[in-house]
Amino acid sequence: MDNVANNQSGKKLGINGLGRIGKLTVWHHVARKYFDEIVVNVGRDVGTSLLDVAHYMERDSTYGSLAAFLHGYKAEPAIQDVDEKQGSMMIDGVKMTVLRTTRLPSEIPWRDNGVKLVVDTTGQFLDPTLPSDSKKGSIRGHLYAGASKVIASAPFKIKDKGKDMPDDAVTTVMGVNGNTYDPTRHAIISNASCTTTCLAHMMKPLIDHFGIKKILSASMATVHASTGSQQVLDRLPKSGVSDLRKNRSIMNNIILTTTGAAKALSLVIPEMANIGFIAESVRVPISSGSLIILVLNLQEDVVGGEIRRNVINDVYRNAALNDPNKYLHYSDKQNVSNDIIGLPRAAAIIEGHETHTRTAEIAFDLLSVPGFDKKICSSLPDTLIRVPVTQTVIYGWYDNELGSYVNLLGDRTVSIAQDF
Repeated sequence: MDNVANNQSGKKLGINGLGRIGKLTVWHHVARKYFDEIVVNVGRDVGTSLLDVAHYMERDSTYGSLAAFLHGYKAEPAIQDVDEKQGSMMIDGVKMTVLRTTRLPSEIPWRDNGVKLVVDTTGQFLDPTLPSDSKKGSIRGHLYAGASKVIASAPFKIKDKGKDMPDDAVTTVMGVNGNTYDPTRHAIISNASCTTTCLAHMMKPLIDHFGIKKILSASMATVHASTGSQQVLDRLPKSGVSDLRKNRSIMNNIILTTTGAAKALSLVIPEMANIGFIAESVRVPISSGSLIILVLNLQEDVVGGEIRRNVINDVYRNAALNDPNKYLHYSDKQNVSNDIIGLPRAAAIIEGHETHTRTAEIAFDLLSVPGFDKKICSSLPDTLIRVPVTQTVIYGWYDNELGSYVNLLGDRTVSIAQDF
């Protein structure tokens, strides 16, 4: 089971990077209280003192104050005992130690700090085939530096296309294939991406209900909130940059970009490799809250009723009710993106109000089918075959930062820690 208990363990957690995912991962685990110490590597000096790290940690432009996140209207200051000399602070009773000397994973003193499990949130070290001593750094460097397991908060990216995925690396999405992680085998785990997480939870109920053979084709577009890699104002591109749109201001543009969700999805749901699948992405100027528009072509049964929107919605409604982890949510309400920001552990929120279907016959000539025995056609009264196909459009919301991704990343992290 993917279900994860919230037990006090006395264990330490290492986090590499303190960007959007790193910071919110600290928030998650401070609230969860599974780890009694969090060791964060930022790899450089920050501001004028450790107080500036505390200032960064205690407030957020999207999610408000850390104190209110932890305790609501009864909130009191959450960060205390900031110790510049020791490089530590107490956050709501959880010690956070900040390392500021190196960015290379192989040089981070995890061993000296008693850290066995690391979450790398930098997005920089995603190739599990690179050796630990790679000059520009490698995710394997964390293992060399003393960690037993490392989780990447992004999909793997193998630069050498001739290399296969190493045996000790695996990609998982909690609630979909979380149990494929083998503690005796896997040392490097990718938690996929926020988009892949939502997409996997949208696809799995349909595959379970209709079967993979009835899904003729699929495509998706994610209307995605801005990320830290985008520019506030237009900027001259660096040498070698081919996608000029990434250097345009996200504040006042809709920007077409790419997503690796389709490729990552086949690692999480292997059956998807048998389906023609296209994935696109559009960035919009909001801070968080994203949307997947999923379009499927489903083959109808020759006998039986058409696949209507109520059938699709019932599939999701029942899947959400029976989800032991409550990762999948179904909603008949009319939502906007702000409504789902921060919604706890919601991998996908299906907007049932906007589900649409249309059934029509697709005609094709058997004579034009590659590899089909033409002799068979001579015995048929008509070589034109008509197949009923239903196209369905499904909308799924996800908070690409705290609500969906970071909370499921937290579940992944604790589930691995429990095996130590």
